[in-house]
Amino acid sequence: MIKESIERLEYLCKTIPTLLLQISETEFSVKTNPLKWSKKEIIGHLIDSATNNHHRIVRGQFEERPKITYDNAVWNSGNHYQQMTAKQIVSFWTAYNNYLSELIKHIPIDKMHNEVETGEEGDKNILTLENVIIDYIDHMEYHLHQVIYY
Repeated sequence: MIKESIERLEYLCKTIPTLLLQISETEFSVKTNPLKWSKKEIIGHLIDSATNNHHRIVRGQFEERPKITYDNAVWNSGNHYQQMTAKQIVSFWTAYNNYLSELIKHIPIDKMHNEVETGEEGDKNILTLENVIIDYIDHMEYHLHQVIYY
């Protein structure tokens, strides 16, 4: 399962930047509703997700069920993605996810069953490290689909 997740992540890192950079700066920045995120902010949200999942992945290997949570709206606002260029955001998203792909390759298999507390409600509050990785990539694909096809 982890091998498949790494392959999916590597594929996304190779194919998505080109697709994202074909979107005009104007379209990348437009907010269809003041309460909704622009495409820039959605990719920014994925960067915030990468940051928090990076902590979960590393700390989950060495700490007893670390609790790593974040308020995605606050993080998105505080990172000021809307004021950055699409190129900056896409470049950082790509570099961060290439890094995470390499990181995941080096995690010992016996660590994949360690647990992490995410602060989510319900079944997603306590996940194995393996499920953190799988959910991270599923979440990313969901939002990338939003940005590219809507």
